[in-house]
Amino acid sequence: MTAGSRGDVAPYTGLGAGLARAGHDVTLVSHGVFEPLVAGSGVRFQTVPGDPRAELHSTRGRGLHRSRSGAAKLLRAVALARRVAPDMTHQLVHAARDADVVLAGGTVAPLAYAIAQGLGRPSMGLFLQPLHGTRHFPPPMLGTRSLGPLGNRIGGHAVAAAVDHVFTRAARTLAAEHGLRPSRLPAARRARERQGWPVWHGFSELVVPRPRDWRPGLEVSGYWWPHDPIGRLPPELEDFLRSGPAPVYVGLGSATTPDPRRVSADIVTALRAAGLRGVIQHGWAGLSATQDDVITIDDVPHALLFPRMAAVVHHAGAGTTGTALRAGVPCVPVPVQFDAHFWASRLVELGTAPGVVPLRHLNPATLGSALRRAVTDPSYRDRARHIARRLAAEDGIAPVAAALELLVRP
Repeated sequence: MTAGSRGDVAPYTGLGAGLARAGHDVTLVSHGVFEPLVAGSGVRFQTVPGDPRAELHSTRGRGLHRSRSGAAKLLRAVALARRVAPDMTHQLVHAARDADVVLAGGTVAPLAYAIAQGLGRPSMGLFLQPLHGTRHFPPPMLGTRSLGPLGNRIGGHAVAAAVDHVFTRAARTLAAEHGLRPSRLPAARRARERQGWPVWHGFSELVVPRPRDWRPGLEVSGYWWPHDPIGRLPPELEDFLRSGPAPVYVGLGSATTPDPRRVSADIVTALRAAGLRGVIQHGWAGLSATQDDVITIDDVPHALLFPRMAAVVHHAGAGTTGTALRAGVPCVPVPVQFDAHFWASRLVELGTAPGVVPLRHLNPATLGSALRRAVTDPSYRDRARHIARRLAAEDGIAPVAAALELLVRP
């Protein structure tokens, strides 16, 4: 079970495909707009209500851009998610009734655990971000400024409480309409922690080492790469790639921007100032610019495209960050919202990005300068290639498959 943007769903298509190959019957439960992502994967799909793209483009969703601090953005996001969460409850319960095990994505973990508890099903968390509090870094949803060891841990608890708040009304629906009476969500969270509820994290310890102060049961498996059917890039994109030197990819994924026309123009100006060609992905931000040295594309598999780029400019979502590292190319992260600043800072610390260019600071000068450093200083590409080789040796699916076998063993 998962909900949110494409980055909150795509990694589970690859994990689900791996579990299906291991002999499990897997159903991914999420928003209907993402059903095409499981095509050919061996994973079934069950739809829950909600269109996250429409929500982010609504007046409420665009309000996220008016929030400067991580805490303010979190509060706005909680209010947005709280409004739509009850509508998903019925389908999540229906899916769980037909299941032997409930695997909970981090975005719906409190509700998924409550449903599993109410139905007497075993469950396990599958998180894409390090959501549990630690003294080693602040909660990813609150930015990158350390609050000190104690403050970082307290911040983690505050974020967990905010996520519980998202599902308060939905939990009441479980009792009123489905006859399930789980514990109150804060009490259930404390019980999960005491009991060592197993949670696997779909990123590499090369990128985020497992915090030493995490409790037993919180483990890092390695990346769950999205299922990408073997295919080819569109012919017009292939023609563009072959017509000149390696270009720069620019895309904001599922993030939005209040002024896509201005951002698109600034991107083109920055590329030309740096003497670079560009592949711009339309995405949910609505970026668009097509000239002799720039092409605009719709969705294509990043695993096929990124290795052919001189550099990748992206919104620093958890999944896109992993895919860029896997491709072994330098990055310029342009964080927009939620946990993106956390992943952007990791890229800089890893030495694969020269710096961070937040969307609100993006202009031809800032982006152009970062791009010139990324493509002319060989250290960024060397470091990216080194990390890519190490990621290629990891198997993020095997630990989850082994844990699942233990979970269902009589």
